[in-house]
Amino acid sequence: MRLIQTIVPACCPQVMAAPLDEEAADRLASALKVLADPARLRLLSIIGADPEGETCVCNLTEPLGLSQPTVSHHLKVLTEAGLLDREQRGRWAFFRVRPEALEMVRGALAPATSLPSAEPSLVSS
Repeated sequence: MRLIQTIVPACCPQVMAAPLDEEAADRLASALKVLADPARLRLLSIIGADPEGETCVCNLTEPLGLSQPTVSHHLKVLTEAGLLDREQRGRWAFFRVRPEALEMVRGALAPATSLPSAEPSLVSS
């Protein structure tokens, strides 16, 4: 059985701050693999863009054009990774994005604060 990397600070060291050791690179790569699927990215986008901040699973199969079991699988992966919260209401599950987990991934890929900032040069015409 393949384990899903949970998005926590330990999985997402800042890439540009210092060279990654093999273990840190493996953890970060596993976390990024969760996001490296077009269907999962679309699910995050659909759920995150919902004006109510959450989406019922019943509203996710049609926009993706995938079967319900496939959508459920991708939602499970995203939930186990800590990118989504799931709330059961009767027979329907509702999902919302966990912005702190996405922020950890974003932070891992952000330029290190100690690196000189790329300032545009002034060119006189």
